[in-house]
Amino acid sequence: MTEQTQTAPRVVILGGGTGGTLLANRLRRTLDDAVITVVDRDDSHVYQPGLLFVPFGLAEPERLVRPRHRQLHRGIELRRSEVDRVDLEARSVELADGTALPYDVLVIATGARLLPEETPGLTGPGWGETIHHFYELDPAIRLRDALADFDHGRLVIGFVDLPIKCPVAPLEFAFLADAHLRERGVRDEVEITYVTPLDAPFTKPVAAHHLGGMLAERGIEVVTDFATGEIDGEARQLVSYDDRRLDFDLAVVIPLHGGAAYVERSPGLGDELGFVPADPHTLQSKAAPEVFVIGDAAALPASKAGSVTHFEGEILARNIEHFCAGEPLEPGYDGHANCFIETGFGKAMLIDFNYGTEPLPGRFPGPVGAPLLAESRINHLGKLLFEPVYWHWLLPGRPLPLIGPDMPRRGKAFEELDQEELDQDDELDEKPASGHKEVGR
Repeated sequence: MTEQTQTAPRVVILGGGTGGTLLANRLRRTLDDAVITVVDRDDSHVYQPGLLFVPFGLAEPERLVRPRHRQLHRGIELRRSEVDRVDLEARSVELADGTALPYDVLVIATGARLLPEETPGLTGPGWGETIHHFYELDPAIRLRDALADFDHGRLVIGFVDLPIKCPVAPLEFAFLADAHLRERGVRDEVEITYVTPLDAPFTKPVAAHHLGGMLAERGIEVVTDFATGEIDGEARQLVSYDDRRLDFDLAVVIPLHGGAAYVERSPGLGDELGFVPADPHTLQSKAAPEVFVIGDAAALPASKAGSVTHFEGEILARNIEHFCAGEPLEPGYDGHANCFIETGFGKAMLIDFNYGTEPLPGRFPGPVGAPLLAESRINHLGKLLFEPVYWHWLLPGRPLPLIGPDMPRRGKAFEELDQEELDQDDELDEKPASGHKEVGR
């Protein structure tokens, strides 16, 4: 960096969501002379964890949205514009209105976008009527209205493929749908099916075992290894790539995800899905040393969960400070993710993991704390309390007491890993060979 940029670095952050906001606020405190600009297409910041509750009437949609500019500290400029492309050689962001924003440090924080049009038939007959999702506000409201009148038939819940934002959210929806229908007295009239392209309800074995048992206890059918290739809205069927068909009366299908469109228009910046490859520990992009990435926009072996963004933010803020000072970066992010999983009737489960450790039973953040991989009312309260923490603690860039970016090891039952491996070996020895499961009615 030049002497001028060392004293007044130009930091451009693309995206004013969770990652862009908390990072800008942290940098405002530590880079006193920096010129910090956040670019986003609108001024509406949505509390995305609350979208899960909208279809069940457990959250008021208008309370989930606040102005973006009011979440940013003084001295941070919010530019409302679409991004056309990033010119890596010129170190410039080209906006849709033709304006060029030069930068010394660029942060990609534009998250993931839904791509329903990539699945044939998904946006065809039945879209918004018998086929829904809840990953955006208006679709979540339409799903609320559809669920209010749904009292019999087959409810199918699933996602087309990974990666998706908050990978546990479809499971949470299945648990909450079960509770919702029971409270209405119509659960016996509704068949709930959870469909996944994976070979288990979750990506990690120990958690998959626990979650699979919970689904079975609630009478929720699980159809695995079902890679949805198209939707036949008129016949009300999900169709897999190997031509298996799954009937539904109401479907909740999370579409494919990709990175921001401008990433695809920026040579050398992203991968084939539009996500930005980066060092998994420093969060420095592989495209250029002055480009960094945070949150769902990153192509990392980490979950695209909100907690990941929060933990990355602390590490990334320090690394941008190091970069501006010409110092070595800290390889400090360990892939830490922490997720509450709503399970219905005022209870929730908590999972905590990182790059090298899968979710395990135990306690968080230490031997005395909230139970891991176990339903409890404490975890449900934690999920509810997260909303005010989000607005008043995390977005302003304040560190959480007792919870740092590193995954805590104390309190976790690591011996569960060895036992789980033995159990899986026994199941493989006992499991008979069979063909595909029949998934129609």
